[in-house]
Amino acid sequence: MTDGRTSGVRPARIDLIVGLVLVALSCGLGFWVFTLGETPFAIDVWWNAAVAELYSPILTGVCQFMNWIGAGWFGVLVIPLGGALALVLLRRPWAAAYFLTAEAVSAGGVQVLKHLFGRVRPEDIIVISDYGSYPSGHVANSATLAVAAAVIFPRVWVMLVGAAWVLLMAFSRTYLHAHWLSDTVGGALIGAGAALLAAAVFAVPMARENVLVASRARSKAASLG
Repeated sequence: MTDGRTSGVRPARIDLIVGLVLVALSCGLGFWVFTLGETPFAIDVWWNAAVAELYSPILTGVCQFMNWIGAGWFGVLVIPLGGALALVLLRRPWAAAYFLTAEAVSAGGVQVLKHLFGRVRPEDIIVISDYGSYPSGHVANSATLAVAAAVIFPRVWVMLVGAAWVLLMAFSRTYLHAHWLSDTVGGALIGAGAALLAAAVFAVPMARENVLVASRARSKAASLG
């Protein structure tokens, strides 16, 4: 007899519910932003001024690197395709399919919200960015990557590294004045939600794949022993 975790039924239900809640929160925040027009939240104005006080050439260089790695051809193509290829080489084809699907759903969701709400970016932006400030595509992409990694490799250290990556990306986007603070919150919500919704879809085949991976690991350990 298999339990819910092995069959993927219970995790799929939880992932679906949490994923829908996160996406709904992102849409709700976006609608709130839209009703304000070009007026940012008070916390957005405060944070935008606060990070301006932290300016340094080294920090600017780090944040510009984050700007490059989080989107563009590297973030949109190299990271998803490279990650999927690595998973295939690890004999995890379903995990690879899940990862690519999560990335695609996240990117699509971000573009829908950007064009739906059309928020104006901060005036003091110091990098080139596309249309729409809400939500942050960079943060959404990093959140999708972090949650997907935690789904595929459920380890505490993976979760901690993923959380740190999302926070660093969010900081870099506001430091560069490419986004308001609330944009990064919306990006994290839609990115994590997309990863969980995709996890719900792939829960059963990935659970079966995990069983095969564990079986192969035990067989290898037995042969070496």
